[in-house]
Amino acid sequence: MKLNPPKQITWWIALALGAIGLVANLVSIPVLSGLAFWLVLAGLVLLVLG
Repeated sequence: MKLNPPKQITWWIALALGAIGLVANLVSIPVLSGLAFWLVLAGLVLLVLG
């Protein structure tokens, strides 16, 4: 299995999702607080697939 680093845009999107999920977990944001775990998970899955 050949492993390649993710493309730069994939990295930035995954980083943004993870950061938003982390902030949503630490600060009470009504819209995002319930989705914090899923945002971080989506960022990690994006990195694994990208």
